[in-house]
Amino acid sequence: MHFAQLPQVEAAVVPADGLLLDVREDNEWAAGHVEGALHIPMGQVVARFDELTAAVGEGRRVHVMCRVGGRSAQVTQYLVAQGLDAVNVDGGMLAWDAAGRPMVSGPDGTAEGAFVL
Repeated sequence: MHFAQLPQVEAAVVPADGLLLDVREDNEWAAGHVEGALHIPMGQVVARFDELTAAVGEGRRVHVMCRVGGRSAQVTQYLVAQGLDAVNVDGGMLAWDAAGRPMVSGPDGTAEGAFVL
């Protein structure tokens, strides 16, 4: 039996206007996240699937991320099985931060003090 490889993309090449789905928990999100990302914790993806598909629209790719890539890989696999164009962000938020990509934190979305939890 042969399984298809999970689609992945490096954090450094995610388009600035790409749709990002962050599947981390609330406390991780509050510490630091990508501005404009859609936040749906992994345990809520199935229940909030309609919200996700509304954000995706017509043929838009979903870049799925978590802290290091494990949870997002599982969600990516689920989304692909549902027919969405989804890719896992390899290395997650740790890779995003290491690539020098911008992050914000807190309820006011300030860049100061943002970090990966």
